[in-house]
Amino acid sequence: MAAISASTYPAAGVSPFSQRRATSSYGGIRNLSRILAVSTERGGRGTGFGENGKHEKQKLNQKVVKEESEVKPNIYANPEKIPEFEEDKKWLKDYFEECKELIRSDGGPPRWFSPLECSSSTSPDCPLLLFLPGIDGTGLGLIMHHHKLGKMFNVWCLHIPVQDRTPFNELVKIVERTVRSENYRSPNRPIYLVGESIGACLAISVAARNPDMDLVLVLSNPATSFSQSQLQPLIPLLEMMPDQFPINLPYILSNPLRVLMDNVVKRGPLPQIIGELSQDLATMSSYLPVLADIVPRQTLLWKLNLLKSGSACGNSCLHAVKAQLLILCSGRDQLLPSQEESQRLQKALPDCEIRMFEESGHFLFLEDNVDLVTIIKGASFYRRGKHFDCASDFMPPTPSEFKKLHDSISWVLTATSPVMLSTLEDGKVVRGLAGIPSEGPVLFVGYHMLMGFEVIPLVAQIMMERNILVRGIAHPAMFVRVKDRRPPEPELSDFDVIRVMGAVPVSAANFYKLMSSKSHALLYPGGVREALHRKGEEYKLFWPDKSEFVRMAARFGAKIIPFGVVGEDDFAEMIDIERSSSYFIWDVSLIFQIILDYNDLMKIPWRREEIERVTSRTAKLRTDASGEIANQQMHIPWVLPKFPGRFYYYFGKPILTEEMKVELREKKKCDEMYLHIKSEVEGCIDFLKNKREKDPYRNLLSRVLYQASHPGSTSPFHLPSFDL
Repeated sequence: MAAISASTYPAAGVSPFSQRRATSSYGGIRNLSRILAVSTERGGRGTGFGENGKHEKQKLNQKVVKEESEVKPNIYANPEKIPEFEEDKKWLKDYFEECKELIRSDGGPPRWFSPLECSSSTSPDCPLLLFLPGIDGTGLGLIMHHHKLGKMFNVWCLHIPVQDRTPFNELVKIVERTVRSENYRSPNRPIYLVGESIGACLAISVAARNPDMDLVLVLSNPATSFSQSQLQPLIPLLEMMPDQFPINLPYILSNPLRVLMDNVVKRGPLPQIIGELSQDLATMSSYLPVLADIVPRQTLLWKLNLLKSGSACGNSCLHAVKAQLLILCSGRDQLLPSQEESQRLQKALPDCEIRMFEESGHFLFLEDNVDLVTIIKGASFYRRGKHFDCASDFMPPTPSEFKKLHDSISWVLTATSPVMLSTLEDGKVVRGLAGIPSEGPVLFVGYHMLMGFEVIPLVAQIMMERNILVRGIAHPAMFVRVKDRRPPEPELSDFDVIRVMGAVPVSAANFYKLMSSKSHALLYPGGVREALHRKGEEYKLFWPDKSEFVRMAARFGAKIIPFGVVGEDDFAEMIDIERSSSYFIWDVSLIFQIILDYNDLMKIPWRREEIERVTSRTAKLRTDASGEIANQQMHIPWVLPKFPGRFYYYFGKPILTEEMKVELREKKKCDEMYLHIKSEVEGCIDFLKNKREKDPYRNLLSRVLYQASHPGSTSPFHLPSFDL
């Protein structure tokens, strides 16, 4: 771990530096040099990198540049072979091992440390993340996330020694001094405060005292609900008990054991689970004394009183909090009523979002299936400046993130067995995606199938075959939280996965940023009207009259690729409504046929009122448009799953706007190009509709039989189809 220099008060550190060994001013701290280093300099502000540090930093920068310039293999090509977790990820046992050394230090004062695995790869422009620990106070609560956080943040962790008795208001001042100091050094960069339980109360209090500062709070199971928890009655009980009476907090001792069992059970098949569980339980038994050392009786009593004062302080200043908040809430929290508290805080705080983890316990960050980096990215909470920039702040999905997405949709890919065709520059149509340019900017322009279902295989296959991330330009409803949400309005968290994969809200500014950053962007001019088409409107384009995207694409010399998609949309048929007793909502894991479309639903009074209410609360697009494209009514058609058909994609010949920059400045030429692109998309659809009739494997049963007789042909993208 890298060191953080100290100012007059050790925990008010203001600057990281490259020293890796600790001095001996705090007794016993020398033994911690393997996992952290804490500077005890009191002579003012740290001086940053010394001469050796400068050379190390230069070498690091040269190494990063070299790695970025090298051509890397496509790590997304075989998702099934991607490890579920990164190689350098730490585990629960690492938490206990490092706690064993950390709790041997002296009784104070609280101090900051920076994990070594975070400091080695952090870019200079990364924002600062301050971790404020929960009831354990060790500061190691994010140990399972350090390997990924270090690529996005400069991470400092607050360590509160076991014997330390700093009151809550002094802890607030410690954090506040650091926040103000770092904000002074980098006023245009946000500061992240990640706190769990009591640490969340600290973060809220600091944010309330600094409403004009750019702070982003990520709070896990805030202890602002302490007055309603099962912990509060323990305070008088502990005060009455004699010192000789052996007592420890049973929930704290049992919860990590449950976390361990849950983590192991989620890792693999039964024989592997049994082996790992028996081994880990034996290891865990040796860590039970560590748990007792982290919160001995007197420390436990002190921490409970700290929780009480922290909860009172946090609740008293909620009205003053202006920071951006993300609350992580556990459904099986045995210490605090976190679900109810998250709802209360969301109503009390102006800019607050919630992410729910139904099967998780209180110690959320110590569970295998919880990935803090993915959560932050999915909520669009990662930014380096005052505002989120979809180009410069975007962090591509990691291999493990893509693997989770692929695993969740693998059966969909198997059911639809997508056929991908593309066109080379000489006009030759080929199987696969060789015709898609590697260098951007590239703009895919195409047809939206029912409910946009075609996006899933499209993005996945381009990533696997060409190592290209296609960034969708999506409706703002997938990015803006709706207050007082009522069904059928979706939760904002329902769209986290598309944000992790790089989708951005549709706007001229975001389109400009994607093109200027040479991205591969995906645009559907038909938008909601096309994706929520009515019965009998399959494969019909609903494009606006104005040429919205041509001029911007030409400005950056983008390659425009018109494409078409067909599936079984045209097999949607009327079904007697009495055959369905359920109200079906949008679910990307199914393939649908329409029962009641928009026209049918508007004839039902209560449904009409619901559609009008949802539409009125949704961001308006194309307000100056007329005709059918202006009818962007937000509704969910009543649908039923149907027998899945095969999907066919045809990417037309790339249109090179670089050669037409000058002439496309004229409105007439732009309109002509726009109509040409629309005609190309329609041509792609007609081509596929004709070709699929000659596909002997169009039917799901025929594809299943082929795979059964050809064991090596497991990829749904590589099954045979029609002749070109």
